[in-house]
Amino acid sequence: MMNFVTRLLARPEPIVSEARERDAAAISALHAVSFQRGWTEDEFQRLLLDRNVVCHRATIGRTLIGFILSRLTAGEAEILSVAIGPNWRGRGFARPLLDLHLRRLAGLGARAVFLEVGEHNAPASRLYRMAGFYEVGRRQGYYDGGATALVLRRDLG
Repeated sequence: MMNFVTRLLARPEPIVSEARERDAAAISALHAVSFQRGWTEDEFQRLLLDRNVVCHRATIGRTLIGFILSRLTAGEAEILSVAIGPNWRGRGFARPLLDLHLRRLAGLGARAVFLEVGEHNAPASRLYRMAGFYEVGRRQGYYDGGATALVLRRDLG
């Protein structure tokens, strides 16, 4: 009986793995609920087929709870999109996803990683700063509604 209660109350741990083309629909759906303008399934399919794109997903059971997607070019990577599903945010699931992704990018030869984050997105900014990213620029009025994007960088290995 105690085993049942322990399992019932246990925090589920996500499985983090490389995303494939077959994940495009689920990633697109998660992107759509996470951003003002979601990318289409076709856009994600094209990205996932691109040999310069790296994408990881986090799942619990058969449920996609998050993803991170980057493009590699000439020893640098740009994180194009990161999302954790609304029901899964604030539980610490983004950090292991980001950590695995950064290790993979380093293994593929990336020496630096860049990303943009809205200046008022405190949870994401905190995650990136704790992971070693630092501000290298600002893009005024970058997002819809005129919000400023912070350009962040992290050097690898």
